[in-house]
Amino acid sequence: MKIAVLLFLLVTGFISAGPAVTHIDWKKLSDVRFTKKLNKEVSMYFLYPTFGQTVRNLQNKEVQIKGYMIPVDETENIYVLSSQPMAACFFCGGAGPESIIELQFKNRRRKFKTDEVKNVRGMLQLNNNDIEHLNYILKNAEVVE
Repeated sequence: MKIAVLLFLLVTGFISAGPAVTHIDWKKLSDVRFTKKLNKEVSMYFLYPTFGQTVRNLQNKEVQIKGYMIPVDETENIYVLSSQPMAACFFCGGAGPESIIELQFKNRRRKFKTDEVKNVRGMLQLNNNDIEHLNYILKNAEVVE
């Protein structure tokens, strides 16, 4: 009887099974425009984003997205998730900055191969001015098997 009541409460929404994960694709992250501006601190030009409403609605939400793992610094376990394989990713000139996500892993001990395709879940943060980080950041990221 207790199980039936719990199932009823879950189905009707009276209690929650945990935070909802929003499954997104790379097209959704393309709702952004970039403006080339001079960063006076470092005397270099950078592309600064203006996020569209679709992307702003994802700020601080738990999202899941599938992409290619690109190692930035394997010894420090720094990876980027890309919509394209390494040969065509943003760093090689084949795509825009909206096609990569900085991964800040919950567990930093995992190693990935270049271009390994993975589903990754985490809290999406939008970055429009810190040149030390990418425009999209997944905090507490974890691979979903």
